[in-house]
Amino acid sequence: MTSLADRMSRFLRADVQGMHGYAVQPSAGMVKVDTMENPFQLPQHLRAELGARLADVALNRYPAERGDVLRAELARHAQMPDGNNIMLGNGSDELISLLTLAADVPGNVVLAPLPGFVMYEMSAKLQGLKFVGVPTTADFQLDGPAMLAAIREHQPALVWLAFPNNPTASLWDDDVIEAIIEASPGLVVMDEAYQPFASRDSLDRLKRHDHVLLMRTMSKFGLAGVRIGYLIGRNAVIAEIDKLRPPFNISVLNCEAALFALEHADEYAHQAEIIRAERTRITTALSALPGLTPFPSEANMVLVRVPDAARVFAGMKARKVLIKNVSGLHPLLANCLRITVGTPEENTQMLAALTAALNDLNQEAQA
Repeated sequence: MTSLADRMSRFLRADVQGMHGYAVQPSAGMVKVDTMENPFQLPQHLRAELGARLADVALNRYPAERGDVLRAELARHAQMPDGNNIMLGNGSDELISLLTLAADVPGNVVLAPLPGFVMYEMSAKLQGLKFVGVPTTADFQLDGPAMLAAIREHQPALVWLAFPNNPTASLWDDDVIEAIIEASPGLVVMDEAYQPFASRDSLDRLKRHDHVLLMRTMSKFGLAGVRIGYLIGRNAVIAEIDKLRPPFNISVLNCEAALFALEHADEYAHQAEIIRAERTRITTALSALPGLTPFPSEANMVLVRVPDAARVFAGMKARKVLIKNVSGLHPLLANCLRITVGTPEENTQMLAALTAALNDLNQEAQA
């Protein structure tokens, strides 16, 4: 009899069997500041309104026209320029997969700065495309000469530029971005997942360059659990990518929740304002702690270098505070931790746990 292991070995891709899946840390009972979520729920009266509205959704029907309404409302919210169209994804992850699938031509290359969002590389490799990662500078800015050299050498079909970047929270230099766009022979995707917390965006680039796409998500807006991403680009480009989108990829519940959120965008803008203020408080507090180096942030997270990332992470986890140890993702991230900006109360708990974990290190060093 053929064993299951033999069946898997024969019929499942060897590269898939050899890879690691996207890991999500267990967080029950923890102060959860590890995944860049908006920490705020809607006020109780708005939650009640949303619940009543979702109760009337026709769950027995496939999603239809309401998806078109959501596309129109997102286009208005994003101030989509004329001559462009918008496409919905089940989160940005699906859009990344579909863009990579569309670019799956033999010999094509996908290029992005590193460290960066892991799904760019993972999606490329799953499609059998070559991925080229170009290291940033030591302070996590784009290495312009290296990026341009890689573009000349590899002629990439897709260039990913996260703006701000994950996990570094950096905003790239505008002149360097412009040079990369001008030099790129294929599509350049500006991934603006963290746009609600940034001081600049790429809307003007979308207007000026017909090979630039703008990708955003409602996850950081405040709907991480709803899974709505959207892609804006020239009509001709979106028409081709949209052919790959699974029918009815946005559920009726997700669609209605997103429409409700856009109707109350002022509430989410207020939440983003609090998050930006708390980001400043966290960065100031981290700067005052000896041995720590926080990096400038334009997102809802702060990257900080500590004396020993693994032990500080463990010390904070022992105190029921969950952050992200990113030190193993890239050599430039050595001893770096990524901290999501939480509520004011969560941030106070996080800073107390961090201080205590650092004190543990100091005491051990003196023993």
